[in-house]
Amino acid sequence: MNYRTTDQIIRYSKVILMTYISFFGLIVMYSNFTDYPSNYEYMSHILSMDTTRDNPNLSYRAITSPMLHHRIYWLIITLEVIYTGLCLLGTYYLFRNINASADAFHEAKKFSIIGLLVAIFVYYICIQVIGVEWFNMDESQTWNAKDWARHIVDFILPLLIYVAIRIER
Repeated sequence: MNYRTTDQIIRYSKVILMTYISFFGLIVMYSNFTDYPSNYEYMSHILSMDTTRDNPNLSYRAITSPMLHHRIYWLIITLEVIYTGLCLLGTYYLFRNINASADAFHEAKKFSIIGLLVAIFVYYICIQVIGVEWFNMDESQTWNAKDWARHIVDFILPLLIYVAIRIER
């Protein structure tokens, strides 16, 4: 009852894993659009640094303008929409080329790879690097997404490597 080869299973696994990250992106987008106030409050506290240790040497980094909070939050939402759209498109192209030649399947990975790179930018650069290192998010007892973002990057980075690597024949 062995209907699929290992190469076919590998191709399907790449499509399925891209579907998972696309679904995650859709859920995050839904949350940001339907619960804007709660997510905005989170961004506002992180950017204001009002729940971290009061350190005069670091407090100059705080952004206290609500207008800038909204703009930065909308930038994050826009990046999430972009990565989700690219991952969905990438999933579609991978699925469409599931039985194509190895070269065609490999070329179909473009949107998936770009989408995953944008996702890494959002969750690693924006949240872990800027949020934690610049705005000291990790010091907040209430508004700390360091571990949440790390878990996402821990999924996305290996997925990027797995999708990008050319192991299909």
